[in-house]
Amino acid sequence: MVSKLIPALDWIKEYKKEYLKSDFIAGITLAAYGIPVSLAYATLAGLPPHYGIYGYLIGGIFYAFLGTSKQLAIGPTSAISLLIGTTIAGIAHGDLQRWAEIASLTTLVFAVMAVIAYLLKLSGIINFISETVLLGFKAGAAITIGLSQLPELFGIKGGGHNFLESCVALFEQIHNLNFAVFLFGVVAIILLLGGEKFVPGRPVAILIVVLSIVLISVTSLENSGFDIVGAIPKGLPEFYIPSISIHDVDGVLPLAMACFLLSYIESVSAGRTLAQKNGYVIDPRQELLALGIANAAVALGQGYPVAGGLSQSAVNDTAGAKTPLSLLFCSVTIAFCLLFLTDFLQNLPTVILAAVVLVSIRSLVDIKEIRHLYKIDKQEFSVAMIALIGVLIWGILTGVLLAAMVTLLLLLKAASKPNVAFLGRIPGTKIYTDMERHPDNEKIDGVLIVRIESSIYYFNAAYIKEKIWEKIYSEQASLKTVILDLNSSPRIDMSGARFLKQLFIDLKAKNITLRIAEARSEVRDSLRAENMEALVGHISRSVSVDDFVVRAIQDNSK
Repeated sequence: MVSKLIPALDWIKEYKKEYLKSDFIAGITLAAYGIPVSLAYATLAGLPPHYGIYGYLIGGIFYAFLGTSKQLAIGPTSAISLLIGTTIAGIAHGDLQRWAEIASLTTLVFAVMAVIAYLLKLSGIINFISETVLLGFKAGAAITIGLSQLPELFGIKGGGHNFLESCVALFEQIHNLNFAVFLFGVVAIILLLGGEKFVPGRPVAILIVVLSIVLISVTSLENSGFDIVGAIPKGLPEFYIPSISIHDVDGVLPLAMACFLLSYIESVSAGRTLAQKNGYVIDPRQELLALGIANAAVALGQGYPVAGGLSQSAVNDTAGAKTPLSLLFCSVTIAFCLLFLTDFLQNLPTVILAAVVLVSIRSLVDIKEIRHLYKIDKQEFSVAMIALIGVLIWGILTGVLLAAMVTLLLLLKAASKPNVAFLGRIPGTKIYTDMERHPDNEKIDGVLIVRIESSIYYFNAAYIKEKIWEKIYSEQASLKTVILDLNSSPRIDMSGARFLKQLFIDLKAKNITLRIAEARSEVRDSLRAENMEALVGHISRSVSVDDFVVRAIQDNSK
């Protein structure tokens, strides 16, 4: 029981000495990757840069003990950082202290939601945000994030409160482009891209950070209009409880819920990908507890919501991580930097952070998958575009909720109009399939075979009734038996059962016999509760469609 709550007890027992070197190298590599990325993402969230580092430092420690993925790396992500930054901007009113307090409070509320979801076994909530919605959301988030970083790359002020205003501000200020800053950023981007291509998994970003700091420190470049990170507090984060409550700030609950959903979906998706690659499985429910406790600790340590991002986890995996011990080595490395290297980091030019963000968000835009979706399913493509455009126009939170709402409406539409198939016999067999898809099937004279390919509920019973009667009217002259194949109907509610009862009565009035074949157990129970067996006879799973067809042919021949 204890090892189920704390999975580290299992992997520690099975730990092999030869793993130590791999985990140590992976931890150092992850720290070298995570420091510049977390600095960049914290600025994206509108917070002091060190808040991002605290997320990596604290979140990784707690996830290492409670998580079920062996390679997942916990830290700030671009999407959550943008969500925090854009949402809190409207409720902090320019007060940086209040901004940080709201970010920590959001993280704490997120943690409570995750733990409650764990206790209530709600790991299935990951299925409510479809991959299609995420595809559009990520693309919209990438465009929004990229636009927010272009002023830093161009060395201009920027501005605007939404996508369109930011575009206008960028266009109006582009003539003020600082060529030295722009060239510096472009070179950094080229080096980062080159590093990804030629030395994947290696901490190229930290080398660029070090080189840029040296150049700013020993040359006169700082006088060319370069903005720098500035002073970073030395030492480890102090733990404290946010001084404001959810009653003091409007909008914290929906923001925390959005961060929770994005974090859980992103973490489980990345965790499953890595688990499949390395031959094990993760426990989605335990991930709720791990993310909840990790974020609670981050909230108390001056951080903002963290998640298991695929890019940082891929770095950890590629660097050779065998167990979550790599996260502990990463945290120790970051702690060392906070204790002894913060004075060095203060001369880091912010254009380098912009370059890191611009390169890292490329993976959020999956052009290949968007094209594939357009070819195979225009409706799903439309949902992805709604998410993308919604994020651009109304922001991440509203955009995701809008796309999720459209998805649910489409699901309700599909559920209210299920496929009602009319079957024919495959020649030479006892198998019956859809005549519309297989027109060479044999049609049985005097017999209509209907397969309802969904559960039968109050909201789709009228549609099913309409489709069945439409077919009956077209064949009424020769029709003597209607066979309902309920093998594809997992459930039926009271309204559905009464619909079938009324169907029997109406058919009997036309001298047409109704038979029910292959009904599942729950459906049989519901039909018996409505006394259907007294009308149609014993309803059995073992009596097949073909059995009723044979009986109908015999009856029709008399």
